Amino acid sequence: MNFKYKVAKFINGKIENIEDLISIEEPLEISLKFKEKEKWIKKSLSITMRTPGHDNDLVIGFLFNEQIIQNIKDIKNIESFGDKVGQYNIQNKILVTLNNSQNVNISKIKRDFLTNSSCGVCGKSSLDALEIIKKEKTHKSNPKLSKNIIINSPSILKRNQSEFEKTGGIHASGLFSSDGSLISLREDVGRHNALDKLIGDSLLNNYLQPNDQFITCSGRLNFELVQKVLMTNIGLMIGVGAPTSLAIDLANRFDMTLVGFVKEDSFNIYTNKQKVIVG
Repeated sequence: MNFKYKVAKFINGKIENIEDLISIEEPLEISLKFKEKEKWIKKSLSITMRTPGHDNDLVIGFLFNEQIIQNIKDIKNIESFGDKVGQYNIQNKILVTLNNSQNVNISKIKRDFLTNSSCGVCGKSSLDALEIIKKEKTHKSNPKLSKNIIINSPSILKRNQSEFEKTGGIHASGLFSSDGSLISLREDVGRHNALDKLIGDSLLNNYLQPNDQFITCSGRLNFELVQKVLMTNIGLMIGVGAPTSLAIDLANRFDMTLVGFVKEDSFNIYTNKQKVIVG
């Protein structure tokens, strides 16, 4: 989603007044309705800055990645509510009603969340918490990718972005099969939101086949992005930029292959190179 803004552009030694398409960034308040001891409770869970569109996918992915839910069936209903506000006339509130299921993690609902488009805060406690939530490692040797598939995936991602060509200010995450085919793509001003949207769409449409798929993201790879992919059990992740040290440590811990700095003729394998076929 984008909007035209008036911009003063310096070009050829002078200033020109033009109109430029800008990616919209708006807050989304996520609230939950759930049953505890036969009483319905409504709680505001999180406020995230996002690009409007595919909000249901974003919410599903977020709840799954935080392990508030373990299955799409734990969600009874998702609905936008409240007045349409601002110059873009958008509803910025969403309510998720959860089934009265034993799988729903009530203790996690009582945590306080605050996220933004620059991603969250991570540390050793986050690593320890993830190890408690996720006990199994990803598959040690699958998926296997050829060098050509790795090199081509960022350009396939970029070609299929609807918003990047218009604004240049938006991130994307794509789910690929091991033969290099793009299965699904989502965009957002926030890297973590784009990935939440992708994972939410994949859960909603039952796309996930972890041992035969990989995920490619625009930009760099940090702890939070690796953590989200690990929750899907996909064991190979590609980034256009570099990973952070904590992202590498986390990938190593769960046997994930992390590939970064992908260019036309080169890339770096930071962890578990046995999944990459270079011959």
